[in-house]
Amino acid sequence: MIHCRTVLYSSLLVTLLGLGACSMKPMMHSTSTSTSAMTTRLSGASEVPPVTSNASGTVELNLNKQTNELSWIVTYSGLSGPATGAHFHGPAMAGSNAGVVVPMTGSLTSPIRGTASLTAAQVADLMTGKWYVNLHTAANPNGEIRGQFPARP
Repeated sequence: MIHCRTVLYSSLLVTLLGLGACSMKPMMHSTSTSTSAMTTRLSGASEVPPVTSNASGTVELNLNKQTNELSWIVTYSGLSGPATGAHFHGPAMAGSNAGVVVPMTGSLTSPIRGTASLTAAQVADLMTGKWYVNLHTAANPNGEIRGQFPARP
């Protein structure tokens, strides 16, 4: 009798867990369609013209497609000195330069965190791979490391 109850309770638990997982799937799916996550690597070789640097880094973006709110985390190490500037630039494809579209303000020590509200045109440029990030230093005032964002479907 105890064995039958154990089997019954185990079966019921597995069924409930399975139903719970099924009911969570649509909610996770709807969240993923309202945001777009992007990542790029920063290097001196990506600068235009290329820069010799031991520095490297990563930029992680999240774009809320409903509000056009962009949030970012920039982590880096090995710069030739303190970061003197950090910006999103565009519109420009890889291998080209462009003006600043969103400056990063506040502390520029790693990790740099921030948010900005974008226009529809800025979102379109970002999603089609026409934005990049670069970090500037006193030794490299035009940028020491850069990362281009890939086009998104």
